[in-house]
Amino acid sequence: MNILTFSTLIGLASILAGFLGALTGLGGGVVIVPLLTLVFGVDIKYAIGASLISVIATSSGAASAYVKEGFTNIRIGMFLEVATTFGALLGAYIATKLSNSVIAIIFGLILIHSAFLTLKRIGESSLALKSDSLARRLRLDGAYPAPAGLESYHVQGVPVGFCIMFLAGSISGLLGIGSGALKVIAMDQAMHIPFKVSTATSNFMIGVTAAAGAGIYLNRGYIDPVLAMPVMLGVLLGSLIGSRQLFEAETKKLRIIFSAVILLLAIEMIYSGLRGHI
Repeated sequence: MNILTFSTLIGLASILAGFLGALTGLGGGVVIVPLLTLVFGVDIKYAIGASLISVIATSSGAASAYVKEGFTNIRIGMFLEVATTFGALLGAYIATKLSNSVIAIIFGLILIHSAFLTLKRIGESSLALKSDSLARRLRLDGAYPAPAGLESYHVQGVPVGFCIMFLAGSISGLLGIGSGALKVIAMDQAMHIPFKVSTATSNFMIGVTAAAGAGIYLNRGYIDPVLAMPVMLGVLLGSLIGSRQLFEAETKKLRIIFSAVILLLAIEMIYSGLRGHI
């Protein structure tokens, strides 16, 4: 197989990954890493490096739109990015020290968790009536556009959210995924931030987190432009198509199908990792 054919096939697979990732809210990295590893035989560390590059690209487009619409809380995003960035650096460093088999097993377990989150839709938590002392000192409270006008909200559980963000960043750097679902859980459930604000702020943060991890992979030589370019363009195009189809899709059926595919990929990743085939 020559480079042109390989890049074309990778690009088409990445479009599918970005499309499914946008429709389910989990991001294309959850699909593209096991696809590259299991179907195309790419070394998992190179697959993770390419996935991180695609996360940076897709996050940048979505983040700018949310900031313009007024949903993103930039102060919260900048504060929590401290945790996710350090987490991503640690995760990426650990990944370069682990064997491919161990990474594959960890990835398979995270895929199973992602499938569970896909089936169990995250509901919006009850909003806090007042902010805690740390949130007041950092001025994290804000407001977001609602049908009746700007609606204010208060922030609580800042230390808990910060710790969860560190974990999310570690997973992102280790496995090359955005960990958006975990970021949303931290803000929505632990910090009592409105779900729309949590989602928008998560998109704002994902690109910075991925960039931190990508720097480690680049330094270790695990980012190949021949692989990263079609992955980035494909996931970006697929996510744009998926976001436009989101309102027309039958969400329940889509989540069931996507979860089934993710579970199959998870089983294969764990099996290949245990057998040492990756």
